[in-house]
Amino acid sequence: MKETIRMTVNGRARVVEIDPRETLQEVLRQRLHLTGLKIGCGVGECGACTVILNGRPVDSCLILGVLADGGEITTVEGLAKDGKPNAVQQSFVDHGAVQCGFCTSGLVLTATALAQSGKSYTREEIKKEVTGHLCRCTGYAHVIDAIWDVCGTKEVGSDE
Repeated sequence: MKETIRMTVNGRARVVEIDPRETLQEVLRQRLHLTGLKIGCGVGECGACTVILNGRPVDSCLILGVLADGGEITTVEGLAKDGKPNAVQQSFVDHGAVQCGFCTSGLVLTATALAQSGKSYTREEIKKEVTGHLCRCTGYAHVIDAIWDVCGTKEVGSDE
């Protein structure tokens, strides 16, 4: 039995008929052909499938698509505007925080959600926020630098 869900994906209203057992990852990749989110572990360990759902980064492999009904979702395809990367994407490029690219979209979406929160983060807080992402190439130093450059605390006596 199929269910119809309505959601806003990358600023566009979408109506999708899905199997109630499909994950949000499957809905986005297979039904809407948004392949920027990757298929990694399938159990919420690697962060490769991260999207922003209602303002929060989530592992789309762990959420049933029906639970996104009425939700607002941002995938990596929805970040650039007029062909220009958002501030987080540009910071990742500037800091060399991309290597093989498999984990990049998930990390960029988590970082974008942090930046959109309006809060300033210390390096330690940023490290905690990215612990759900597995990156085998960068060693995280450049990733932390890129995120901190966009939403890190710049107060006297802070990490800088």
